[in-house]
Amino acid sequence: MPQPSRTAPCGAADAQSRLRTARAYLEVAGLVLSERERDEHLNVSAGLAVLAGIAAADNLCCVRLRSRHRGDDHRGAAGLLRRATPDGPELAMTLLRLLDLKDEAHYGVLVVSARKARDAHRWATRLVERAAQETER
Repeated sequence: MPQPSRTAPCGAADAQSRLRTARAYLEVAGLVLSERERDEHLNVSAGLAVLAGIAAADNLCCVRLRSRHRGDDHRGAAGLLRRATPDGPELAMTLLRLLDLKDEAHYGVLVVSARKARDAHRWATRLVERAAQETER
């Protein structure tokens, strides 16, 4: 039987905090992505993009559902995100794409490809932009 998603209540201040964090991760991911001296920067950029996406998903869930995922498996956040907004199913798929890179970027011994790192940054950007839109409504 699947484990139920663990959640924690959150409000406007939490949402703002998670949006600031998402933006910071995304900004640094972009800076690192442009660094070409060492291939390892691709892993770092992709890893930061994953963290930006997670923080953006938290923001969206706080804004719309007043709760966010709490647990070791970040995939549980996709279920909440799916319900948070009318475009939640698409946002959840974007988050899941990022999460598919998490282990490779954070713990892998091989370097993430430049294409995967760019894709991760693009996906995270989409989530962060949607989080900003929802927060500013």
